[in-house]
Amino acid sequence: MFAELLRQRLGSLIELSPFQIEQLQKHFELMQRWNKVLNLTRIRETPEIVRRHYCESLFLGTQLPPGELSIADVGSGAGFPGIPVAILRPECTVVLVESHQRKSVFLRQATREMPNTRVVATRIEDVTENFDWAIVRAVKYTDIERPLSKLAVGVAIFGGEDSPLGHCFTWNAPVSLPWGTKHYLWLGTRSST
Repeated sequence: MFAELLRQRLGSLIELSPFQIEQLQKHFELMQRWNKVLNLTRIRETPEIVRRHYCESLFLGTQLPPGELSIADVGSGAGFPGIPVAILRPECTVVLVESHQRKSVFLRQATREMPNTRVVATRIEDVTENFDWAIVRAVKYTDIERPLSKLAVGVAIFGGEDSPLGHCFTWNAPVSLPWGTKHYLWLGTRSST
């Protein structure tokens, strides 16, 4: 059911190999098992999980610049958007930053067979590495704007029509997500000031 729903939702927008679909399916099944004891996601219905978590994460991956990138997924939780991005973009290195220790254990289990991913079990303020991009899904941007600006040159976040507040990043025009209304992807570059 998951793989078929994913193919239907993506249509011709994003082409995935059978291996990539298999990797996403494995992550989905593991997340479903772990979610019974550890609240990884509040979304429970498979069609909504496919659209909100997987399709939107994969769409983000298509919007990042081409080539080998170092990417930090801040507040990764169940691995969104980082794991789908790592599966879509195997040439990129994706570090899943998650301060919740039990969620970090899940992420390590979920990425065991993904050589382009690594889990860092700490708060964003304590990460000392620098990245090309930081991607953020379920963390309030205004709470992490300053640490984000020290972490990465580019940032991608999900949000509404209004430009994210703050002064650390200069934002491109919002990109409308194909699967919903008034839900956008914002891409920003660290401001020089």
